[in-house]
Amino acid sequence: MKIILRFCCCLLLLIAVPALATDHLRLATTTSTESSGLLAVLLPLFEKANDCQVDVIAVGTGKALKLGETGDVDVVLVHARSKEDKFVADGYGVDRRDVMYNDFVILGPANDPAGVKGIKDASEALRKLSSAQANFVSRGDQSGTHTKELELWQAADVLPVGAWYLEAGRGMGEVITMATEIQGYTLADRGTYLAYYDQTDLQVMVAGDKRLFNPYGVMVVNPEKHHHVKYELALAFVDYLTSHEGQQLIANYRRNGEPLFFIYER
Repeated sequence: MKIILRFCCCLLLLIAVPALATDHLRLATTTSTESSGLLAVLLPLFEKANDCQVDVIAVGTGKALKLGETGDVDVVLVHARSKEDKFVADGYGVDRRDVMYNDFVILGPANDPAGVKGIKDASEALRKLSSAQANFVSRGDQSGTHTKELELWQAADVLPVGAWYLEAGRGMGEVITMATEIQGYTLADRGTYLAYYDQTDLQVMVAGDKRLFNPYGVMVVNPEKHHHVKYELALAFVDYLTSHEGQQLIANYRRNGEPLFFIYER
């Protein structure tokens, strides 16, 4: 009996050791990145090549950067350049690199009660939405999308308040669903919209304004601020995203036949 017990204990140890040996990389990223489905394509190859598991925390850009500030993650992938630059300037991030880009679009119901379809100036469209008091669902979560929305309202010289303006405090996919349910408008990144294309009847009302450009950047949390940060593994992840292999995976990723993200010429 003792021999059997010892054998079982040894077997359990042999099974447990590989699991313990697998390294973990903590990634804070946006709900738009995860909702697009891109991470499911990108992460497996990196995990296999580096014998690790990437633990994804998908939140708004503001919260993702906050997780980096407090050292609760190793690497951050977000889309709000002004906030990213401040994150680096304040000493919380290092090795920032451009990864990809797409654009924001204003979505709305097919009957377009506010009459904004085809307007090229995003702020002008928001002024019309405000004047019509058309239902508008905001992320309301300090995400990159919410940050862009607030910039556009400010440019429109409009303070969005009232029963027509709904602050969801939710991720992009959930906001698209909410706007669909009430047949309202919202600002969304094109990637998540394409990922949810079969789940919504909202249409692109406004696109093409240069202010709707939506770049994504990745950076390592500064190991000098938080010594436990897995710098080498995080840097390997940054290298992978910006490598030829990673960039081609991003460029070739499509939903409903449409590319969700575009890569920079390097």
